[in-house]
Amino acid sequence: MQRPTMRLVVQGQQALQHLSHIATLAGGGNFTQTTDNAYRLEVTAPVPEISSYCVAQRLDCAFVPDHLTLSNIGLLVMDMDSTLIAIECIDEIADMFNIKPQVAAITESAMRGEIEFAESLRRRVALLKGLNESALQRVYEERLKLNPGAEIMISTLKNHGVKTLLVSGGFTFFTEKLKARLGLDFAEANLMGIANGQITGNVVGDVLDAQAKAEHLTKTRLQLGLKQEQVIALGDGANDLKMMAVAGAGIAFHAKPVVQAQATFALNHTGLEGVIGLLS
Repeated sequence: MQRPTMRLVVQGQQALQHLSHIATLAGGGNFTQTTDNAYRLEVTAPVPEISSYCVAQRLDCAFVPDHLTLSNIGLLVMDMDSTLIAIECIDEIADMFNIKPQVAAITESAMRGEIEFAESLRRRVALLKGLNESALQRVYEERLKLNPGAEIMISTLKNHGVKTLLVSGGFTFFTEKLKARLGLDFAEANLMGIANGQITGNVVGDVLDAQAKAEHLTKTRLQLGLKQEQVIALGDGANDLKMMAVAGAGIAFHAKPVVQAQATFALNHTGLEGVIGLLS
């Protein structure tokens, strides 16, 4: 008999009622519950019919190699906007200026990979020129919300000694606040130009783009003495693909199709606690 080399992870609020059928598709066996809405079954190989069934039932499922566990992972690298948090910060800043539709359209195009990120960011920031810097604080206080499951994910990673790096094409104003609030280990982002209490319309220094995200991941991995397979990258947009490519595995979180197509795993129906379900 072939020995199991991976686990099938099924996640979702309605997962329990489907486990018997999924186990049959897998050729038998019993699921083990690992988190509130996550269940695992030891298998020897992926079963395409299971993936199709789970898509139809709006469940997240993944065939996860045995080595990808919380005890073996040393670093989680995550995007900020629409990944760790539920908003795109720059779009909400623009809303304070009544130009959200124009900025959001550029954001969406960049996330789909239609515009180079650095160019898209410069174009969006230029539209903010003259806005009072107090808008940044208002966005943080009034609109910034963590995505569901964020605090569970971060606290569980900490409990297992996994380091966290927040690497964002957004701005240090927000990443530094989130780093302090959540106790993250590292944070990297862009610096927005501010002069005389107003946004200048410029990004200070080089833009932190897709390549820079990948470079920060690799630099932090080497600093921690980790192998590539000990790093997980988590994101939702085209700007996250390069960092996923240099990680041991990439997780697409409620992501654009181009990201789901290239990531190792996709979470579409769970919150960020689904990351823990995948690694448990």
